[in-house]
Amino acid sequence: MINKGSLTFFYGKTGTGNCAFLKKIASEKAAVLLSEHEWLSTLYPGLVISHDDYLAYSSRLKPRIKSYTQHILSIGTNVVMDFPAQTRQQRRWFLDLVTEIKAKHELILISDHHVIHQPEACFGADFGVSEVPDVSEGLVIRTC
Repeated sequence: MINKGSLTFFYGKTGTGNCAFLKKIASEKAAVLLSEHEWLSTLYPGLVISHDDYLAYSSRLKPRIKSYTQHILSIGTNVVMDFPAQTRQQRRWFLDLVTEIKAKHELILISDHHVIHQPEACFGADFGVSEVPDVSEGLVIRTC
C-alpha cells in the first residue's frame, strides 16, 4: 500500500513575495508546487483582469486542479499549493480535497517575517476579505 502524500497550503498576505518562501518549503518537503497564478495565466492569458474574472476562471480551474492534486497525493507525492486560503470557504475546498482521499494536510500561517514588503501598487487589487484560520475549522495549523 502506498502512503499518501501530504498537502501544504498557506495563509498570509497575497502577492507579497511568498512565492520564494513556498518554493523553499516545497523543496524541503520534496513536494510538487502548484501555483494558481501560474495555472490561470497559462490557461487564460490576459483574461484575468478584474475580481469577477478571477472568480470565473478560478472556479473553472479548481475542479481540474482538485482531481489532479488528489492523484498526485494518492501516489505518495507531497504537494504545496500556492492557492488562496484567505477565507473559510477557500480553506474548506482544501479540506474537502484531502478528506476525500484520506490524506494529511498542513496550513502554514506565514508571518510578516517572510513577507517581502513592496509598494501596494505592485500587486493590483486586493481580491477579497481575509478571515484568520482557526483549528475549529478542522485545520492542522503551523505558524512560520
